[in-house]
Amino acid sequence: MPDRPPTALSTAEETTMRDLLGADRELTMARITALTRDWDDMVESSSLVATDDEHDPEGSSTAFERAHVQSLLDQARTHLTDLDRALDRLHAGTYGVCEGCGHPIPLDRLKARPATTTCITCATH
Repeated sequence: MPDRPPTALSTAEETTMRDLLGADRELTMARITALTRDWDDMVESSSLVATDDEHDPEGSSTAFERAHVQSLLDQARTHLTDLDRALDRLHAGTYGVCEGCGHPIPLDRLKARPATTTCITCATH
């Protein structure tokens, strides 16, 4: 069995992080599903009613709601991509290594932000 690099997580830590990443991924997928359903409902309901967002007193609210849901959906999709990349790094043995300085990312930070790619020092600079 090859030696682990000094920055690698222990087997128990890898298991913990795999579980956290998996749980976060499931929640994110559920959020994407719910937001997509909300988006689809908004589009469907607006297609049933002839509205002019520019002149309709409710139009600005409708446009804001659509933009808000779209923004939340974009954020969730980005987070899902970040989680998938983190799982790839975990599989490759590079998870938990700061992409900025190459030092280990503290386990507490990984637990708080499982998809993070940087240590706190690099994240704040």
